[in-house]
Amino acid sequence: MNRKNKWIIYVIGLSLLLGGCMGNGKNNADSQEVTGPYKDTFVRVQDYKGEGYVLRNGEDADRIAEEKRVEVQKAVKDFFIEKYKTDVKVHNIVGNKGGATVFVESTGPVHFYTTAIVPIDLSEEKVKADEVVSLEGEVESAIRGGLYHLLFEKEFAELDQYLEKIEAENKVVGKTKEAIENVGGTGYMTPYYFITTSSSDKAIKPVYDAYIENPTIPPAELKSHFAMDEFSVENLKINLQLFMEEEGAEPSKELFHAIPKDLKKMNSIPKGSYSLVINDNLINEKVDDGYKENSLRVGVPDYIVIE
Repeated sequence: MNRKNKWIIYVIGLSLLLGGCMGNGKNNADSQEVTGPYKDTFVRVQDYKGEGYVLRNGEDADRIAEEKRVEVQKAVKDFFIEKYKTDVKVHNIVGNKGGATVFVESTGPVHFYTTAIVPIDLSEEKVKADEVVSLEGEVESAIRGGLYHLLFEKEFAELDQYLEKIEAENKVVGKTKEAIENVGGTGYMTPYYFITTSSSDKAIKPVYDAYIENPTIPPAELKSHFAMDEFSVENLKINLQLFMEEEGAEPSKELFHAIPKDLKKMNSIPKGSYSLVINDNLINEKVDDGYKENSLRVGVPDYIVIE
């Protein structure tokens, strides 16, 4: 069984165990249209700040986690300090079937969003502070994405400038900052894109190892650890997400064709494999996803490759 299949099976299994909503696109740029009880819970993306987000069968744990919020926050902050030597701030706590999923943001120069899971004994209403976990590889991927952004800050700034121009000149928008903070949890994120990375990436591994060894290491020194000759565009995914500005507007086919052409002409943006999704104006408030039948998407396996 290859690594990809093992990862898919693990995510599905743990998500079912915790009662999470599959298909929300958090860890998969190739997200699927939401079905089931949350298929019609849509709001304007400009109004969405993460309120209403739920995990299946998490009502009881959600109540307990809110009542014991201080305990939950401390458990999560301790987890990140002990395992990753990284300080985080907690933005949101959402109950799941067996505990609480906690959305956090790093506070240092290596910037990323991610999650941790705090188990809760529902019968005794007790927070299991010493049993905090995270989805396998999720935090590591988030840190690698934050490191990539730090190493190629100038190139990402060029990408940001381009996407801001796209928003200004076209009737499209990104997600709100509040939505990213409260229910993002997918590595380095902006209103327009998020970064995902590969655990097999040999180029970033020495940088990651140096950071974990000493999170206060100066950025200039981190850059010296990057193995440029090992870099592959397949290992760095930059996932673009845009929404139509006006409610009722269909995703723009013109823009969908123009953006890939623009990216391929640009020499100053990050090298990597880009995906692109343009949704209509609505986002599903229960699962933080705008993907629908009318969404326009290019990605797996036909990425926009920038070399």
